[in-house]
Amino acid sequence: MAGIKKGKGSRRSRHEWRSLLAKFDSSGLSVEAFCRREAISAASLYRWRGLLSSGGDGGDDKIGVINRAPGFVDLGTLNSATVSSPRIDLKLDLGDGLVLHLVRH
Repeated sequence: MAGIKKGKGSRRSRHEWRSLLAKFDSSGLSVEAFCRREAISAASLYRWRGLLSSGGDGGDDKIGVINRAPGFVDLGTLNSATVSSPRIDLKLDLGDGLVLHLVRH
């Protein structure tokens, strides 16, 4: 990013956003003034500050591709011998045509 201004709609890598956020931290400017000077939106600055501060560091991806680890949901045991509840039919759409189907009778 050495002196090159990127216009509206341009894509920046995580490395470029880290550099831009460091530049903002040391600028002493308000978010609005800094964003105007760098030709970026305040929403993008806030978004990337949140992504990078929460450990969302999955390499040098472009803005459109965000790697996030899936969350874990504990559904308890599905052992029908210990449970006297009705049938459970659970379908999880994992994307790309992959569906996980769990049934408890």
